[in-house]
Amino acid sequence: MATSPLPHLVLVHGMGGTPFTWSSVVPLLAERGYSSSVADNLSQSLHDDEANVRALIDAVDGPVLLVGHSYGGAVITAAGTHDRVIGLVYVAAFAPDSGESVTQIVSSYEPAEVSKYFTRGADGEWISAPDEESWRELAWDVPEEVRLAGRSESRVSADAIFTETIAEPAWRSRPSWYLMATSDKHLRPEIQRDMATRMGATLDEVDTSHAIPHAAPERVVATIERALGVNSSALLE
Repeated sequence: MATSPLPHLVLVHGMGGTPFTWSSVVPLLAERGYSSSVADNLSQSLHDDEANVRALIDAVDGPVLLVGHSYGGAVITAAGTHDRVIGLVYVAAFAPDSGESVTQIVSSYEPAEVSKYFTRGADGEWISAPDEESWRELAWDVPEEVRLAGRSESRVSADAIFTETIAEPAWRSRPSWYLMATSDKHLRPEIQRDMATRMGATLDEVDTSHAIPHAAPERVVATIERALGVNSSALLE
């Protein structure tokens, strides 16, 4: 019985983000010999972002492990029903259920601290204020050089990414892993824990801000490797 290559990793950023979200993680994955693709979603429609990720999966000849950060978790929840996907890794990420939106999830809890740093545009779009005050409160543990490099990377997100719903959540048919940020001021830790519990995900915790991919990239890689190890039997032909 021959061993198949390790799954390809598809990394999905959160709202208003870009591939820069994973700039501290990708080099660590490459050092370990993992192949990866990084989604570049426009954050204007959950369904469009899902289609973009499905196209990345289609381009891979073999099994795929999806990794989502923040809103990117909703995207992998939708796209993860693709028949090549063997598992889902959530990094302080949303994991909606069938017929559920991101807005419905957060509205059941007290507002997170991040809410005071966003304004709404004329069409309901979400506009962040990446100033010094917000960085000190929300992403204090991101290295200074990374913070400065990422200043120009933020995008304005449409409200649709939060109000569109999931038809069939992939976590109901795929194994999942969840890396929770216990000092998160974007996505409240209790929401993260509740979602991970609902999924039956393998849960790990790290004491960082919401920006785990930059604050603790090695922990993201460790969670990915844990997922790959658990799925090792699926890699055999």
